[in-house]
Formats: sequence, C-alpha cells, structure tokens
Amino acid sequence: MSAPQGVRLETTSTLGPLATLRRGLQVSPQLAQGFGVTLLLAIVAAGGRVVVPIAVQQTIDTGILAEGGPRVGRVVALVSFAALALVVAGACSAAVNVRLFRRSEAGLARLRVTAFRRVHDLSVLTQGTERRGSLVSRVTSDVDTISLFVQWGGIMLLVSVLQIAVATSLMLAYSWQLAVVVWLAFLPLVLVLRPAQRRVSAAYATVRARTGAMLGAISEAVVGAETIKAYGIGRRTERRIEAAIRSTRDAQVGAQVRVATVFSSGVLVANLVLAAVVVVGTLLGLDGGITAGRLLAFLFLVQLFTGPVQMATEILNELQNALAGWRRVLGVIDTEAEITDPPDGGVPSPRGPGRVELRGVDFAYPGGPPVLRDVDLVVPARARVAIVGATGSGKTTLARLVTRLVDPVRGQVLLDGVDLRRIRLADLRARVVVVPQEGFLFAGTIASNVAYGLRRARPAGTAGTAGPAVGPAEAADVATRAFAELDLADWLADLPDGVLTEVGERGERLSAGERQLVALARAHVAGADVLVLDEATSAVDPATEVRIARAQEQLTAGRTTITIAHRLSTAEAADLVVVVAEGRVVEVGPHGELLAAGGAYAAMYEAWLAQTR
Repeated sequence: MSAPQGVRLETTSTLGPLATLRRGLQVSPQLAQGFGVTLLLAIVAAGGRVVVPIAVQQTIDTGILAEGGPRVGRVVALVSFAALALVVAGACSAAVNVRLFRRSEAGLARLRVTAFRRVHDLSVLTQGTERRGSLVSRVTSDVDTISLFVQWGGIMLLVSVLQIAVATSLMLAYSWQLAVVVWLAFLPLVLVLRPAQRRVSAAYATVRARTGAMLGAISEAVVGAETIKAYGIGRRTERRIEAAIRSTRDAQVGAQVRVATVFSSGVLVANLVLAAVVVVGTLLGLDGGITAGRLLAFLFLVQLFTGPVQMATEILNELQNALAGWRRVLGVIDTEAEITDPPDGGVPSPRGPGRVELRGVDFAYPGGPPVLRDVDLVVPARARVAIVGATGSGKTTLARLVTRLVDPVRGQVLLDGVDLRRIRLADLRARVVVVPQEGFLFAGTIASNVAYGLRRARPAGTAGTAGPAVGPAEAADVATRAFAELDLADWLADLPDGVLTEVGERGERLSAGERQLVALARAHVAGADVLVLDEATSAVDPATEVRIARAQEQLTAGRTTITIAHRLSTAEAADLVVVVAEGRVVEVGPHGELLAAGGAYAAMYEAWLAQTR
C-alpha cells in the first residue's frame, strides 16, 4: 500500500466569485441564516430612499402648483408621511445592520475554527510548505478582510442593488425617455466593469499573498530575536522585512490604482448623466412631456441611481479584497489532509503492551531521494530501544513513521499487529506519545503545561482526542504527583512558585533542560503504551542532565520506548540497539552483542569513547 506524500498547501482557491461565495456559504452556513427576513428589511430600507423624490413630486405638482392655488393641508400631509416613512426605513436599515453583524460574526467564527482545525489536520510535510506566520495570517487577517466586507460592504451592496432597481422602476414611471438616457450613458461602464473586476481581483490576490509573506517574515524575526541579536544580523533582517513591506505596499498601491480608475470613470459618467438629464428634461418640459415636479423628482432619482456607482470604489475594494482573502482561507480548508482516520472507522486499538513493527518500509520526502529503504524492524512490547546513526541517516523519519506524522510510501507500520492506517487517530494518539528534542511549552504555568497530557473520555457525540478542560487546582495536583513519580520533586521545590511557575511564551523563562523536564512530566501524565523520545542534544548542566536521565528511567519503566539516541550512553542502557545508515537498518541487537560483532555500531562506539576521553 502506498501513501501520497508532500501535498502542498493550496496558495489560493481557484474558484470564481460566485463559486467562492457558494463554497464559503457551505463552510459558514450561518452567514445565510435568516437571509429572507434581512432581505425584506433591506427592501423596506431601500424603498424609504425613494420617498423623498415621490414626496417632492407630489408636493410640487399637487400641493404647491395645484389648480386653484397652493394646498397647505396636502403639503403638510405629504411632508408628515415622508418623515414617518423615513423613520421606518431608518429603523429597518439599523435592523439589517444588526442582523448582518450577528450572522457574519457567527459565520466567520465558524470559518476560523474550520480553517484552524484543517491546519492541524494537515501533515507536518504539508504545513512545512508555507511559513508559519503566513499560515496564521489565513486564519486571522484574511478572515478579517471577509468580516469587513460582509459587515459593511455586504449591506452596501445589497441596499445599492435594491436602490438601483427601485430607482429604475420609478424613473421609467416618470419618464421612460429620460430613463433610457441614463441607462445608455452607463452602458459602456457596465461593459468594461467585468474585465476591470477581474484585474482588481487578481491584484488583491497578490495583496493577500504578499501580506501573508510579510507577516511570515515579521513573525520569524520576532521568534528568532535572540539569534538575530547573538549573530549581529539585525540590519540584514531589517532589510529583508523592509523588502517584504515594500512588496506589500506596492501590491496595495497597484490594487488601489485599479480601483480608483474604475471609481473615477463612475464619477465622470454620473456627472455627465446628470447634465444630460437636465438638458433632455428641459426640452421635454418645453413640449409638455414632463411636469416640473416630475423633472425635479427625476433628478433626485438620478442621484439615487448614481450613488451606488460613486461608491463603487469602496464596495469594489472590499469585495475583491474579501474574495482574495476568502480564497486563501478556502485554499487551506480544501487542501487534502494526508494523515486521516480510516474511511470505514478502522479497527479498535485497545490499550496494551505496544509491540511496534515495520515491514518493508520505504519513505522519501517530496521531491527528494529515498530516506528509508526496505526497513524491517520489530520493537518488542515493553522494550527500550535506542536508534543510532549519523545525521541524515533516517532516525527522525523512523520516529515520524511510528507516531504517524507521515505514512510510508511503501510497506506497513504496525502497532500490536494492526497497520497504523487502520487505527483511529484518537486511539493512536492516546497509545503513542512523542517527546521531541525541544519540549514545546505553551504560555502559562508548569502545571497547565503538564495537564495538557491528560486524556479523558469526552461526552458521546463530541469530537477530539482530549477530554474536558482541567481546572487550575486539578492541574496543580496532577503536575505535583507527576514530578514526584518521576523523582523530580527536588527540582520542583527549588522553583519560587513550584508548579505555578509561569513558563513564558514558548517556555522561554525556563532553560532548555528544564523545558525537557516539563515535557517528560507531560508525557508521563499521558500514560501512553509507546513512547518515542527524541533525545535532547542541547548542552545542559550536569545536575539537569542527571535529572533528565532519572526522569526518563522512571518514565520508560514498563513501556515500549523508542529513543532517537544522540548519546551512545543511552544506547548502552537500552535493551536493543538499532543502527541506521543511509536509510537502511544495518544492525539490530543488544549493546554487548553489537560490540562483540565488531561492525558499524562497534566502530561508532569506539569513536564516541575516543571523544569522551
């Protein structure tokens, strides 16, 4: 069985505007909930905008210029009706805004959650095709562009379309000749609008991509601030970030120039239309084809008709920006996840000893040469196995295969005789836990970080691998017991706040060795059947090194343990040593037997001893 490898994160969705909208509504159905009521309120609000032209026409023709002289009572009645209608229209407009805001926030929250979950569903190889900062921008700033349009541009677009429709109907009723003049004047603009929209859309796609790249560069520089200072490369880093900022600025300016061109065209046509209506209307009035009131009302209607065109800049700006952002978010959501649950639900994987086996495994990273070739390996249950080899030999890839962070291109990885691809990911994550070289810590206390390892049964019908959140008191109790069981109570006692010590962002308040101790406690709390340890290579003080070794001894007791060993003292204490060279397992056996065999391991061990003397 082969597994697809190296699916790239979609840079952007290739959907057109309407298809993007349909796909977006599938992902965030909350956006369309109650749309019928919102549309009805918007129609009333749009209808309120034509009250003034109608009232003006009626007031002039049937009130002020009425036969027999002005009719004051009718004028007062018409003005009062118009005022009441405007109040109702204003209330409906406010209700439309509130409804759109609530629905958009609910829908976009769903979009963020869906995109975030998809990011975590993607394999480490797929995630590695894009900078982390750029990836984060898809869930944050790109969704913000959608939010801005839906909450502002959306209502403006909806009301504007209705306003154009109502204004056109009344213009036809007042003077079909003048209505034809208006539409003929705008027809060329309508014809060029679609190709202009495509150019603006492409420009904003570039803007969103460059914004993501800029955020990625800034994020990388912030995270790597210590290294930048240590190597004195601040100015070089600044130049790289400045280049990213300039690139983003140029893309923004280019997009705005395109939008401004369309807007200027719309304003020019609107002014020309108004002048044409005045001239043609005056000629019609001389022939008795239109009354003074109707002509004045028609001029108001022209303003209502051209208003949405004059707002084309902001509406087009936000629409294309939102579509570009939406496509980038959908690009994440629609990227194929390589590491997934079995389609048929898989087979149960009950807790047990944890025997791991690799059969005829081949693996290669995307676009690269084979990393592992025809690997056969059996890790007995409850055995402590050390994997040794030169840098680039394939040790870390073996660990990734056992934890199913990647799948083999050929062959099988089995847990208790079952192919990992047949086991639900929730069950696999509960049974196999990895402790990386650099134990990643989340901002918070030591206790809260240790408590991340707790796994509980969730209520029926809910998703996820971890159970309900752990309270501060319980987290502190769990962490205290974990450190005691790992024989680390003395280290904990030396901390000013014990398990309530704040670790800082990414654990920066603790040393590398101390972060490793917290990561070991977290793995202990998880209670997995199989542990995969990537031995820390960072230099630690002797006392911390002793504590790490002592904690690992307690942690691995009675568990199947696979350690990527960077120190051969670890291999010396293992039940079984696996030697990897150039992607192949070349030797397997206990430390003593491999030394006596005089092969690759013996040579490696002798070289290590020579370095330590």
